[in-house]
Amino acid sequence: MSHTQLRAHPLGDTAVTITFGAVRSAELLFRVHSAARALKAANIPHVEDIVPAYLALTVFYDPLGTSYEEVSRKLLDACDRVAHSTPKPAPSREHRIPVKYDGIDLEAVAASAGLSVEDVVASHSSRIYTVDLLGFVPGFAYLSELDAALQLPRRAQPRPRIAAGSVGIAAAQTAVYPLDTPGGWHIIGRTQTVMFDPTRDAPALLAPGDTVRFERIP
Repeated sequence: MSHTQLRAHPLGDTAVTITFGAVRSAELLFRVHSAARALKAANIPHVEDIVPAYLALTVFYDPLGTSYEEVSRKLLDACDRVAHSTPKPAPSREHRIPVKYDGIDLEAVAASAGLSVEDVVASHSSRIYTVDLLGFVPGFAYLSELDAALQLPRRAQPRPRIAAGSVGIAAAQTAVYPLDTPGGWHIIGRTQTVMFDPTRDAPALLAPGDTVRFERIP
């Protein structure tokens, strides 16, 4: 990877987005996360936050302390160095999240997938998922890869409120809603596990690279 592949784009007047590629893959996501860790470790002056995504990362900076041209050049240089090194995987944790499978969409998911409710529950709870990234709202972790048999498009009509702790699926991913928010995922269960608590040292329970297994409870 080089500057010819990395692209910097302004995001308003306080952020720059570095694009790493156009096709989502596990390798590209690994490089994005590696670059994010390297940028945090570099302590680049006036950088305030670093937010990774599937194809890019966005860096927020203080425009009173630096210019877009200066910060984007430093970011591109740093990302380029990471691309030509052999980054190590970030330390990860394993999580077991108890789930009561009684979600409002469980039967509809089973019908759409051509499976029994029991098959849906068994499939969802038998896999080990990886945290790709956090987004949407604080503590919302996108987990992959959902069993192909359960992969459904998002609901055509999102609900105005999904309760915190709701376990949902959409496309190739599953997630736990950390807060009461609108949402368009199919809800198949719920958990009492607190996914986001601003009073904790690490407010979000999950971090990129962590693994998750859902355990069925009565």
